[in-house]
Amino acid sequence: MSDNHNDESLFAGTTLGASDPEFAEFFGNFVDDEVRHEPGANHPDLDGPTRWMAVLAALLGCQGHETFALVTPKALEAGLTPVQLKEIVYQATAYLGFGRVLPFLGIVNRVLANRGVRLPLDGQSTTTPETRAAAGEQSQIDIFGEHMRGFAQSGPEETRHINKWLADNCFGDYYTRGGLDTRQREMITLCFLAAQGGCEPQLTAHAAANLRVGNGKAFLIAVVSQCMPYLGYPRTLNAIRCINEAAANAA
Repeated sequence: MSDNHNDESLFAGTTLGASDPEFAEFFGNFVDDEVRHEPGANHPDLDGPTRWMAVLAALLGCQGHETFALVTPKALEAGLTPVQLKEIVYQATAYLGFGRVLPFLGIVNRVLANRGVRLPLDGQSTTTPETRAAAGEQSQIDIFGEHMRGFAQSGPEETRHINKWLADNCFGDYYTRGGLDTRQREMITLCFLAAQGGCEPQLTAHAAANLRVGNGKAFLIAVVSQCMPYLGYPRTLNAIRCINEAAANAA
């Protein structure tokens, strides 16, 4: 196994070294050394907490419950805050659905309780039932552009309510919250979409949104590269294709 035996090492505190020593050695070396330090998989903005944000979001997206539970303490030890951790899970609900997110909320609550963090955490909402729709629309405009103005009232009548929910719920309830800034929220959204697969149109749109809010192409490729060991190559390559497509259209 890698000589990197610090608390951030993937298999620190597990029994895999005893039960599956060959796998623990080559996969541990790959994740802890090669992926983390490969020049093409790194970026100046990809510090420890940011890297773990991406990995946790990817694990939510691919439903990696056990690995999520394994790495959550490592993410907190690397500097991710309890509020940031909760906000990642909360926002996943808009992209994965409550049925797939609820188990992760339980994992987070157990990890935080075991670390002596008092729950509930301080609230992060910045909107009210009366202001969420307007705030959500403004968030859409800020991220995607002026063409999003009036989007909530657009489209065929039978599906217009979905556009309304995207504005007031997805963006008004989640993107307006504290704890994470817009660039971080767009980054984790990219990871949610890349990890679950089958969302390439939305993934391309959010790759473009990432570029608009300041997450450059090299940064996004580094983010997806750090998530690759948890997602596998097919979904990683799909994500890179979507990033490249968004960057080409933005040129």
